[in-house]
Amino acid sequence: MQIEASPDQIRRREPRIVDTDWLVLRGLSRAVNVRAAALDGTGKIAIDFGCGDQPYRHLFETRGVTYRGADFGGKVDIAITDEGRVEVEGKTANLVLSFQVLEHVRDLDTYLSEAKRILRPGGTLLLSTHGTWLYHPHPEDHRRWTRQGLINELQSRGWTVDECEAICGPLAWTTLIRLTGYCFALRRVPLIGRTVGALLAVAMNLRAVLEDRITPRSIRDHNACVYLVQARPSAA
Repeated sequence: MQIEASPDQIRRREPRIVDTDWLVLRGLSRAVNVRAAALDGTGKIAIDFGCGDQPYRHLFETRGVTYRGADFGGKVDIAITDEGRVEVEGKTANLVLSFQVLEHVRDLDTYLSEAKRILRPGGTLLLSTHGTWLYHPHPEDHRRWTRQGLINELQSRGWTVDECEAICGPLAWTTLIRLTGYCFALRRVPLIGRTVGALLAVAMNLRAVLEDRITPRSIRDHNACVYLVQARPSAA
């Protein structure tokens, strides 16, 4: 059953150019949408592991996928225990989703083994996480990855990585980090702060778009702000 999207869901899925993270969120949303559109979703089950506000739920449900959110507490379909166990039977899902969660996970072994446990044969893991970004605990923030390091983390835990897409290269994300700092300060200025911040966001976001386009792919691929990975359990 589809549910009405919240403002936070819409902002993550359809960011505005006045948002400081517009370029990153736009790139990630488009990349997730491409993969959701490629699914033959009818009759398939997706479990969003660490679902939070479930920003991409709509992208999968509109393709006929049965979406189930899993997290610690809150209004979720599936609970996750304090030890990291997903309270669902094994071989339940055709697709395990994990968006911007892995950097917050303390125990990668449990997290990735649980993802593998709940996948049906032939199932897919679609995972995004930060390559480089500011510290942002929810409630913890443990790590960042290079492309090579992220792929190795998955391969060493029994996953075969089929795709690893870089989203937002180093020239652009350094501009966005400065923008985030400027807007944080401007929002404290009475009356005009938010307006000035919005105008600055438009200008710097457009600059970041140009910077990302001129960044060589070889640099962008290995120094991204976010990576979107598509993987599957390795053959035994």
